Amino acid sequence: MKDLKILNGKIPNFESNTWEIGDILIDKGVIQKVGTVYDDTAETIDAQQKIVSPGFIDIHAHENQFTGGENDFFTASCEARMGVTTKVGGNCGDSYNPLEDFCEKVNSVGSPTNYMMFVGQNSLRQYAGADDRYKPSTPKQLDQMKRDLANAKKYGPVGLSCGFEYAPGVTTDETVELLTALDEEGYLTSVHFRSDGPDSLKSIEELIEIQRRSGYGMEMSHIGSCSAVGYMEQALECISNARDQGVDITCDCYPYTAFCTGIGTAVFDEESFQKWDYSDLLVTSGPYKGKRCDKALFETLRRADPDLYVAAFVMNEPEVELAFQAPFVMVGSDCGFSDGGGHPRGAGTFPRVLGRLVREKGVLTLMDALRKMTVLPADRLNLRTKGEIKEGFDADIVIFDEATIVDCATYENPTLPPEGISHVILNGQIAVKGKTLVNGTLGRFIPYKNK
Repeated sequence: MKDLKILNGKIPNFESNTWEIGDILIDKGVIQKVGTVYDDTAETIDAQQKIVSPGFIDIHAHENQFTGGENDFFTASCEARMGVTTKVGGNCGDSYNPLEDFCEKVNSVGSPTNYMMFVGQNSLRQYAGADDRYKPSTPKQLDQMKRDLANAKKYGPVGLSCGFEYAPGVTTDETVELLTALDEEGYLTSVHFRSDGPDSLKSIEELIEIQRRSGYGMEMSHIGSCSAVGYMEQALECISNARDQGVDITCDCYPYTAFCTGIGTAVFDEESFQKWDYSDLLVTSGPYKGKRCDKALFETLRRADPDLYVAAFVMNEPEVELAFQAPFVMVGSDCGFSDGGGHPRGAGTFPRVLGRLVREKGVLTLMDALRKMTVLPADRLNLRTKGEIKEGFDADIVIFDEATIVDCATYENPTLPPEGISHVILNGQIAVKGKTLVNGTLGRFIPYKNK
């Protein structure tokens, strides 16, 4: 007897750009048949012509720092409930756990999602003693970083992630030199830009330079928070022109008008308030949760609680929507929570795209939105058996109602699960039913294949 069958699903065919009503047979974690299924199975799901989509792939995510407690996979559990089956952590230059430890834990106890990981440049700097974010690394420190990155290759990282805005002292030359430690073709570089707003085009040009000099594919992080402040048209044109010239660069974006990060980071250095007002910042946790900052509160919290997350409402919604219409922009949540607070993107990004941008506003077709969540990131990450509903592909699947799917997470309650998702299937087994994570141990670490 086979494991599972899904009957009467509305299945996207990305090659023909059509929808097909059919059944899916699953056994041992693999899609065995797509069409009409009569086989007896241990479990049966009648999709009732709801959308049966490949599992969502979050190309820009974050992981929890392991403390040995029950919250080690808290963020992943929120992502699983919004349909994410594979997520890529270690972004923005930060690896919260050594890659060896992370791989070992995920593969020994499981996770609510599959994981892939970047190695963070800023974390490498800290391990090497280059912990002043305003200074470049020394040659000795850079040599240590290169050795550590080369040693991490055995665990299958996607590549190097950089967070230039968080460590202004990092130079372009340092980054290109560090990338030589990968010493093989096919890796990716994920970069949180150096500066947004008026300097966003200069920041994008730096990423293009790094791609050209290193030869590694460039994944620009959350283009919305970089350029959806009056510069999106120019940013997309710059990237499109570079792509036409052979530059390997793609982007990710989340469907919100606020970013979120630690109040003590370099993002909020004094000069940032030449662009923003203190009242743009919303406190997301602690005794001042839900309160907007003024100068006095900001300075108090920055000094007393630098790791506190604040959301900055500084982006323009039409420009965020414009980003999603670009063919080289994928969906990425930039998820992460701290003390139960944070940004609703960690629990709402993918349903928000499908419910608000697709159904309510018509910014994207449903097929194009799903492409940006499935086959496009799968191709970018060389996941050759994910991202589509095909025989022989991994059985990572999301079943949702296109008429009702919508995000429920808010800035007051950022971890609320969405409406409209009935099942999430991970590695051939049911991980989520409705709003409940029924099995949080099905995920595994996926080593990146750079060839």
